[in-house]
Formats: sequence, C-alpha cells, structure tokens
Amino acid sequence: MNKAASLAEEQSDGGSVLRLSGSLAIASLHDLPDRLDAVQGPVETIDLSDVDHMDTIGAWTVHRTAKRLGSQISGAHPDAQRLIDTVGALDDPVSIHPDSVPALRRVVGQIGEAVSTAGSTMLGLLGFFGATLVAAWSLIRHPSRFRVNAVVQRFEVVGVSALGIIGLMSFLIGIVIAQQGSVQLRQFGMEMLTINLVGRLTFRELGVLMTAIMVAGRSGSAFAAQLGTMKLTEEIDAMRTIGVSPMEALVLPRTLAVIIMMPLLGFYASILSVLGGAFLCAIALDIPPITFFQRLREVVPITDLWVGLIKAPVFGLIIAISGCFQGMQVKGNAEEVGLRTTAAVVQAIFLVIVIDAFFAVFFTWVGWN
Repeated sequence: MNKAASLAEEQSDGGSVLRLSGSLAIASLHDLPDRLDAVQGPVETIDLSDVDHMDTIGAWTVHRTAKRLGSQISGAHPDAQRLIDTVGALDDPVSIHPDSVPALRRVVGQIGEAVSTAGSTMLGLLGFFGATLVAAWSLIRHPSRFRVNAVVQRFEVVGVSALGIIGLMSFLIGIVIAQQGSVQLRQFGMEMLTINLVGRLTFRELGVLMTAIMVAGRSGSAFAAQLGTMKLTEEIDAMRTIGVSPMEALVLPRTLAVIIMMPLLGFYASILSVLGGAFLCAIALDIPPITFFQRLREVVPITDLWVGLIKAPVFGLIIAISGCFQGMQVKGNAEEVGLRTTAAVVQAIFLVIVIDAFFAVFFTWVGWN
C-alpha cells in the first residue's frame, strides 16, 4: 500500500529545499496541497527523489507549486517528469480567436490550397483509373471471375430506371431549343432553320451532354454513396480479407454498365429532344411533322450522330470512375459520405464538360463540323 504524501522543508547551501516523499496520488495527498500553499518562497528546489508514485493530480500540484515559488524540480522519476511536463504544457496560452490574416494572404492561401487539392485529386483519379485497367486485364485473363449478374443489375439501375427522367428532360430541352431558336430566327424570316438548330444541336452536343449530367447526378452520386457506406462499415475490408477484389466485384461492374448504357441513353435522349422540337414546330410554326423529319434528314449529317455516340462512352467512363473513386476515399465518419458524394457529382460534371470542349475542338479539326 502506498505511503501517504509528506513534506519536509530543509535549508542547504544552495537555498531552501522542499522534499516530498510517499505517494503523490489523489488518494494519498490529504492536506499536502494546503501545506504547499502555505509555503512562502523563495524555494530553490523541490526534491522528488523519495516519491513512490504520482498521478495527474500530484503532477499538477508539484508543477503549480514550482511555478508559484520559482523552484526547480529535481529527483523525479522519468515517468513522473513526463507527467509533470505534460500538465505543465496546459499552462501555454490558448488563443480563443485566431490571429487575423490579411485578406490578400488569406485569398492567395485559399487559392493555393484549392489548386493543391485539385492536383492531388486528379493524381488520385488517374491512379484509380490505372487500377481499374489492371483489374479489367485481370478479368480478361480470368473470365470466370466476371460477374455478369452485377453488370446486368447495374444496367437496370443506370439505364432502365433512368429512361423516364431522361426522356422527359430531353423532350423539354428540345422544346426550349426550338422555341428560343425560332424567336431569334423569326427576325430574319428563317424559321425553317429551327429544324437545323434542333437536329444538329441535339445529336451532336446537348443530347449526350445533358444525359451525362443527369447520369452523373443519379448514378455517379449513387456509386459514391454506396461504396462510401461500404467503406465506412468495413465491408470492403472484409471483401479483401476473404480474397475478393473490390475493384473486380464493385468498381468494374458499375464502370462497364455506365460505359455500355451511355451511348444508348444518349441516342434515346437525342431522339426525344428531336421529338420535342418537332412538337413545338408543329404547334408554334405550323411545320408538319413529316416536313420536319424530311428536312432533318437533309440537314443533319450522319457524322453528328457518330460524334455523339463516340463521346458517350468516354463520358460514362468519367462518371463511373469519379463516383467509385470518391466512394473509395470515404473514411472517418458518416459526414464524409455526403461530402464525397457531392465531390463525385461536381467532379464528374466538370470533367465531362472539359472533355466535351476538347472533343468539340478535335472533331472540328478533323473536319466533322
């Protein structure tokens, strides 16, 4: 059983010395704090060589006394000294309000932080794309591991379930393009060119682009939330433990499903946009549907269709990789799932628009304009 704490004050050639002995634990201190408070300085040294045990309360008592009397602490056991140093660090001043930073420095710092984050995210995305390619090559070498059921299920979630909302959105976009275009062209007596505008714009650009944005909002966010929740509940770690590759079981089926479904959804959206334009032309411009579609065949080259179909799988790859990548980055808490889901949608839409701009320049350069 630990001895009760005791205090002795001695005089030496170097000055007054306080010698503490016994246990400096809370149960053994008794009236020691009051006796230390009664000591008047100056005291040169507080000697702890005879102390058997010390807890946080004892360390704080010794530190407070040494600070008040301006004393040096000697003879402490290494563990006791570390404890005293730790409680002593609590005396450091804490700023309740952060130091004010000049506005220019703060803005530049935020810009630099954003650029650094964007760069590291892009590097991580490229690395994740490389891991996806490695997993795809592994499946090509071992086709028996390919999960057909998982891909077919993603077909339904990504494609079939999205037909209604994508169809309605595309039909309304076709109406808006035709209405706005006809208002402007009417000033020049060229309402018939509304057909050119609707046909070329929907097949070449807006059909697949708006579909990609819609799929990013629906499926990209779902991928990030699903994989993020699985990461948070350690299901993905469990899959690795039993020898199942998460890239093969979770990422590749989603990626293949989006890549395959995007051209189909893009073509479907383009057709619905054309029907929306034909509907408005019949109502507002008195252009019969038969005339609309005959004119459409004359003014829309087949290259516009190929442009949309070529861009669609690339957009699908970007959406799937972004969603899965952000989902696999989730860690810490449930709030991270929401943040990563938002990041997946923003990242996918941004990259889709950037790549679409590159495609526009490239196809113009090769003469498909």
